Amino acid sequence: MKKRSLRDLPPAALDGRRALVRVDFNVPFKDGVVTDDTRIRAAVPTIAYLREKGARVVLLSHFGRPKGPDPKSSLKQIVRDVERILGTPVEFIPDPATGVAASRRLPRGGVA
Repeated sequence: MKKRSLRDLPPAALDGRRALVRVDFNVPFKDGVVTDDTRIRAAVPTIAYLREKGARVVLLSHFGRPKGPDPKSSLKQIVRDVERILGTPVEFIPDPATGVAASRRLPRGGVA
């Protein structure tokens, strides 16, 4: 079977649809600053392509290895960096239980 990519999908397959994208945003972070944004930048081409095709992009990642809820391990800390690199607002969804409803509210090309 031939390996397929997002670019193999017809554009209509993405327009207005939600795209759940697993990204590795477990980046080095010290004193409130991302010290190496390489992993965030690596995801930009995929996210940009999905946005260009009208998808509602939902990013899924982790930050650190907490043994339970821990504000120090919240991805909320890096949202500003992600927004700066993507050049677009990113809606932070703090509770996975509300993720589906939040993703439905995203506009075409929106990112959460």
